[in-house]
Amino acid sequence: MAYELFLALATFAFVGSVTPGPNNFMLMTSGVNFGFRRTVPHMFGIAFGFCVLLLAVGFGLGALLHAYPALEMAMKIASAAYLAWLAWKIAFSSALGKVEKAQARPMTFMEAAVFQWINPKAWAMALVAMGAYASAESPIVSVLLVAATVTIVGFPSVSIWTGFGMALRRFLEDQRRLRIFNIVMGVLLLLTIWPLVAN
Repeated sequence: MAYELFLALATFAFVGSVTPGPNNFMLMTSGVNFGFRRTVPHMFGIAFGFCVLLLAVGFGLGALLHAYPALEMAMKIASAAYLAWLAWKIAFSSALGKVEKAQARPMTFMEAAVFQWINPKAWAMALVAMGAYASAESPIVSVLLVAATVTIVGFPSVSIWTGFGMALRRFLEDQRRLRIFNIVMGVLLLLTIWPLVAN
């Protein structure tokens, strides 16, 4: 891969990862509610799950979805339903009772990894990255390079959002502020469904 193309790919990976989306809203919320250390498995789960998704798209899954529109539509419906459920959980998490608060926990490594498969932003990034930067001349090497670059650049980018959440923890120790924050994050996560229903 030429240096200019690699630089463009790294820039795409950074901008795509650091801009708002379902992963980042959930990481910020987790940073506020559970702290940075307890959110680390969530961050690694995102990186792993997205890397696997990139490889799958690069090695033919993207073409399969385009070939079967019904499968693509089913995935969109499942994604929208799950995002709506997550948004509801986040929005009302500060209103849980004492027992439920004790049971509250951050997203696990595996949950975060699996979530990438119904994350509309992850799918959009994977399709664009493989379509624009993977080479037909050396498909295996280029798919591996694209997946590695996007994953490596993306991990510190999404970690920034957990850091934002940590920075807000002291301000949000007040339960009223925390409740408002969680509702706002839930609404923002709900708004990420729009690209799914708009297309």
